Amino acid sequence: MLVSAMTVADSVLSTLRAEPLAAVRARVRDGDILLCSGRDPFSRLIGWATESPWTHVALAYRWPQAGRILVFESVQQFGVRVVTLERFCSQSSTGQRPYPGNIILARHEGYAAKGGKPGGTGMQRLVDAAVDRLGDNFAPGEILRIGLRIALGRTGGQTPRWLRPRDEYICSEYVARCLAKVAIDIPWDGRGFIAPADFAKDPLIKAVAKIKT
Repeated sequence: MLVSAMTVADSVLSTLRAEPLAAVRARVRDGDILLCSGRDPFSRLIGWATESPWTHVALAYRWPQAGRILVFESVQQFGVRVVTLERFCSQSSTGQRPYPGNIILARHEGYAAKGGKPGGTGMQRLVDAAVDRLGDNFAPGEILRIGLRIALGRTGGQTPRWLRPRDEYICSEYVARCLAKVAIDIPWDGRGFIAPADFAKDPLIKAVAKIKT
């Protein structure tokens, strides 16, 4: 059962009871969203730019042959990568243990209707989009472009076409590109960058559980 009536309100960070990962694993579906509120330096920068507690977003995908749940994400140190859900929930992208913040398992309610079912063509399109970017590291110029978009997000400036993502993405831009492959668009105002906060504000995205970190 979903625990939020609409959107992922900031209040779930304090009102939703944290559950051990072992108790949440069975509820994770392919294409679920991991919405984080972190306290590491880069997360604080995202929070400052968006004036929101939501600082990171990633995609979950089950790998049944290996008995694992994988997490696709884009992080500033490595670019696009995949880690196990256990690792994702136990430490930050820089290796800080325990994870410095909160992790919410969330779900887009229109995902199944868009064909995002295990083994379906929609799911395959999403996974292909996620995998195609794996291993892409950020060059200094790409990091600068990301930084400029973050700064624009704080000032409310409209993002010029030349500054929009090409091959470099922050976490939320990467996840939004993947979801677009199954015709799911994350609403945003076109200023700065698609942010984790935009996922939380989407009325079709609901909180499923809070994972203990």
